[in-house]
Amino acid sequence: MDQNWIFRTTPRIVFGCGVVSQAGTEAKALGISRALLVTDPGVKAAGISATVEKALLSAGIEVVVFDAVEPDPRIEIVEKCASAARGGKCDGVVAVGGGSALDIGKLAAVMRTNEGPIGKYFGIDLVPSPGLPTVLLPTTSGTGSEVTPIAVLSDEGEHLKKGVVSPYLFPKVAILDPALTLGCPPGVTAASGMDALIHGIESYTSIHASRFTEFLAYKAVETIAESLRTAYANGADLEARTRMMEGSLWAGMAFANSGVAAVHAFAYPLGGEYHVPHGVANTVMLPYVMRFNMVGSLKRYADLGSALGAAECGCGMTDSDRAEAAIAAVERLADDIRVPRRLRDLNIPESGIPVMAEGVMKVTRLLANNPRTMTVQDAEAIYRNAY
Repeated sequence: MDQNWIFRTTPRIVFGCGVVSQAGTEAKALGISRALLVTDPGVKAAGISATVEKALLSAGIEVVVFDAVEPDPRIEIVEKCASAARGGKCDGVVAVGGGSALDIGKLAAVMRTNEGPIGKYFGIDLVPSPGLPTVLLPTTSGTGSEVTPIAVLSDEGEHLKKGVVSPYLFPKVAILDPALTLGCPPGVTAASGMDALIHGIESYTSIHASRFTEFLAYKAVETIAESLRTAYANGADLEARTRMMEGSLWAGMAFANSGVAAVHAFAYPLGGEYHVPHGVANTVMLPYVMRFNMVGSLKRYADLGSALGAAECGCGMTDSDRAEAAIAAVERLADDIRVPRRLRDLNIPESGIPVMAEGVMKVTRLLANNPRTMTVQDAEAIYRNAY
């Protein structure tokens, strides 16, 4: 655990039911007069982006809409979005949607003020200067993108997901309105909720965790574990939706500073090569990576048993027992909300495992946070265990 640490997050966070109406005033306060509104077809069809657009127009802000964000967006989508910002002479970006829309909005904002191509910014701290001011409104409780300096894209050439990490990707304002998640379908609620849970688990066990990120991550895991089943089974339960958005927020704040690790590294080839949704890919790999990592951070995995409601202190359980209880708890949760737990269930060919294992080893940014050193042979064995 890091004893000396720096904590960074989005400087202004507005949380609560109905706060979507404040999008216009928040953008206006940043000096935005002509906003690029970034969203995806599903959010547009649900009428959510229209609500945000109305708030912007009511504040006297002109709006240019870019609604072509796709799941696991390709590099080309950023280029098209940045082109729309340039062509529309936009001086700010407002993004509303899931993690893909938020990531595209963040990247388009920096590409408006920095020369491309985006590929030269894959990595850490490679973006040279700030982008346009951004306001982000998540419609899922999952990615935490509204409070992270990270954006992820699919590189179709290498069949991998790649990340841009820069403090310039922190938005100026995050507006979190739980009511925006009420229409989120059960499958998306489940996958995005597991993604948020895994952010908490991986940031808690990261070798770069601090006392502060530990606190946030533990609370995130505890809150999501208590709320995700209800949010999945009864999407109209506003209390569960609110708790899920809180948990996702705390997990995002934690991993933005401590980092995620091998679970996400294993998910990247699944998304890049086979287009498995990110939350599903993470869920499939989670128990197998946890079991591999246990030996490197047994006490922390044991703590997670308690956070997940599976293992209480003082009941005669060893740390190994409690860590195993944590693994069993995430498996039960995935089963209860019907997220697949085997690669074979996703039609991934077993023959693809060696190439995916090599892909994992390329994700050095994330493996550097993992509590146990990993070889390509380890990666291949973990994929085979998950098959």
